[in-house]
Amino acid sequence: MKTVNDFDFNGKKALIRVDFNVPLNDDKEVTDATRIEAAKPTIHKILEDGGSCILMSHLGRPKNKEAEFSLKNVLKKASEVLGVSIKFTEECIGETAEEAAAQLGAGEILLLENLRYHPEETEGDRDFAQALSKLGDIYVNDAFGTAHRAHASTAIIADFFPENKCVGLLLASEIENLNKVLTDNKKPVTAVIGGAKVSSKITVLENILDKIDHLIIGGGMAFTFIKAQGGKIGSSMVEDDKQELALEILEKAKEKGVEVHLPVDAIIADSFSELATTDTADVNDIPEGWMGLDTGDKTNAIFKDVILKSQTILWNGPVGVFEMEPFATGTIHLGNTIAESTRNGAYSLVGGGDSVAAVKKFNLNKKVSYVSTGGGAMLEMLEGKTLPGIKAMQN
Repeated sequence: MKTVNDFDFNGKKALIRVDFNVPLNDDKEVTDATRIEAAKPTIHKILEDGGSCILMSHLGRPKNKEAEFSLKNVLKKASEVLGVSIKFTEECIGETAEEAAAQLGAGEILLLENLRYHPEETEGDRDFAQALSKLGDIYVNDAFGTAHRAHASTAIIADFFPENKCVGLLLASEIENLNKVLTDNKKPVTAVIGGAKVSSKITVLENILDKIDHLIIGGGMAFTFIKAQGGKIGSSMVEDDKQELALEILEKAKEKGVEVHLPVDAIIADSFSELATTDTADVNDIPEGWMGLDTGDKTNAIFKDVILKSQTILWNGPVGVFEMEPFATGTIHLGNTIAESTRNGAYSLVGGGDSVAAVKKFNLNKKVSYVSTGGGAMLEMLEGKTLPGIKAMQN
C-alpha cells in the first residue's frame, strides 16, 4: 500500500477523504478538533510539495440536507487548525464543485459540502464515486474512522485511481499501531475490555484470545460474566441472554492459556445517579436494589498488578460510569496505571469512543503510546475483518 510519502504532489490536486465528523455545540461551533488535527500532517505534506488539497468528509447523519450538518460549520475551526484559509463549495459533485476544484492553485485548500447530503455516498454508488473522482489527480484516504464502511468516497472511488491512490499519514499510522497489538506485539499482551455490553464486544473477545496473555474485563459487561458463574449482582446491568456465551468465552480463554481477570469488588449505588448512596461490596454478593457502577480498591490493585507486568496493552472501554464523579475512580486508576506502564517501556493503544473520551477527560492522551481515532473501524480490525477502505487501497 502506498502512502503520501511515495508521491510528489507538485502541481497536483489531491482529493483527500478526511474524517471531519466532529462534535458541534448548539451554536454550531466545533467542540473537539482532534480529528482535524489528525489530518494536518497529510495536508501539510501535500501543500509543502506544491500541491493543492480538495477535502471531502461527512458530518453526522443528515436526512434532508439540514443546515446543522453543513461542513460550512467546520470551516472556521479547520482554517485555524491547518493555518490556511480554506475555500468552500456548497456542492461535492457536479459543475459547481468541478469549477471550484479547477480554479484551485498550489498551496490552496478546498472543502466540499457534506458527502452524506447525497444518499449515493452511503449506498456506495459507483456513478457518485466517479463524479467525485473528477475533482482530483491523486486520491488519498486519510479517514480511519470511516474505513470500515464500503461508501463511495472510502472504497469505491479508489477504482478510478488505479495508479494514483495512497493512504494518508493518519491512516498509515492507525494500521501500523494496531499491528503493534495484533501481530508485532511484545509479550505479555493484555487487553482491557470494558463498557456496558458483552454483545457489542463478542467478536473482539473471540478474535483477540489468540493474541493475548491476559484479559481484563470491566464495566457493565463484567456483571454478565459474574452472574453466569453464580454471583449475586443485585440490580447491576446484565445481559441474561448472553450468560452462556460469557461462560463459553471463559472456557475458550482457559483452553488458549489466557488468564482472565474479572472485578472482585465494586462501588455500588442504590440508584443510577451521581447523588446516589454508595457503598463497597464483593461482586458476587451485591444486595438486591443495589448496582455495581465502578471497580473497588481490591480490583484496582489486581488490575494494576497485571498491567504493570505487561509489555503490550490494548484498552477498549471504561471500567465504571466515569462520566459521574463518584464512579470515575476505577477508570482513572486504570488510565494512570497504563500511563505508568507506558513510562516503564510498555506499548499502549487506547481506542473506542468511551475510553478515548476518558483519556481526554483525565488528561492521559499524551501519556499512552497511541490513541486511535476510529471506534468502529478499530473494533472491526480487532475482530479480524479486512476494512473496505483499506482493501480498496491494496488492490
